[in-house]
Amino acid sequence: MKITGTIEFPDPESRRSAARILQALSPDNLRSMESEIGDDKVAVRFYSEKIGSLLATVDDFLMNVKIGEGVEQTLKKEK
Repeated sequence: MKITGTIEFPDPESRRSAARILQALSPDNLRSMESEIGDDKVAVRFYSEKIGSLLATVDDFLMNVKIGEGVEQTLKKEK
């Protein structure tokens, strides 16, 4: 059984920030995930055969996004 999960960034400000962070993280994307970056939608889809693997991938991804968000906030403060 294939398990899927999707994280979407709905509002315009989060989409802009998420798009920048996703582009920076894209070299680390696994074969079990794909990102979609567009003007009206930014989303990441995860696929796995095991729920534990899916949760571990999402957890790692969210930690990387949190770090990217922190870097972005720090850079904004320095301007």
